[in-house]
Amino acid sequence: MTVDLLRDLGYTTREVRSKSWDEFSKPGAPEMDLVITVCDNAAGEACPFWAGRPVKAHWGVPDPVATEGDEETRREAFQAAYRRLEVRLRRFAELDLATKSTTNLQMELERIGKIPG
Repeated sequence: MTVDLLRDLGYTTREVRSKSWDEFSKPGAPEMDLVITVCDNAAGEACPFWAGRPVKAHWGVPDPVATEGDEETRREAFQAAYRRLEVRLRRFAELDLATKSTTNLQMELERIGKIPG
């Protein structure tokens, strides 16, 4: 349903895939400057080790895969998750990262993560 939604919204999904955090912990993996978790229950979980000192934030979004019901109900859950992330990402894109200290960026990201969408 994720791929269907993205295609319906005009995104190219040919090369898109879900990635495990393991891919970013292997030798030679890119060092992250910023890590945002979105899994609704990830805030209470032990986070993996990220090389370097990335700014970390949690933007919990209910997992639409866990939604029960008919196909329309599940599609609505995927659309709601998309909208919530879209609102937060638009706010993130408005930030002037060059003027933010790590602490200020952390606070801004936490604030953005509380926007209901």
